[in-house]
Amino acid sequence: MHEVEAYIEQFEGDQYDVLHYLHKLLSSYPTLSPKIRYKIPFYYQNKWVCYLNPIKNEAISLCFLRGYELSNEHGILESKGRKQVLSIDFKSIDEIPKALLHDTIKEALYLDEVIPYNPKGKSI
Repeated sequence: MHEVEAYIEQFEGDQYDVLHYLHKLLSSYPTLSPKIRYKIPFYYQNKWVCYLNPIKNEAISLCFLRGYELSNEHGILESKGRKQVLSIDFKSIDEIPKALLHDTIKEALYLDEVIPYNPKGKSI
């Protein structure tokens, strides 16, 4: 069993279902590799692309590390006061906007592939 799958097995109910669904979705992209970092699942391509963050037995937050660079044209991502990371929270699988989420993941992967990461506020 992969370390991320073992991590997901610790959860129950809707949190398990959402984690499992999002892990399978993210794992379906052949360029993404899951790893446990900071005690949660991160997904890498060239750099960190996104991570799954359980929120106190309530929801699962799918966080995009370069979220501020994404178009967010559908308005599904929230900053929650953060400068770089944007996320979307899910309490159940029924809440997941599958087509919009695919678009967002594809954009994040394209960004990671094509544009070098430059932390906000840092000049090259």
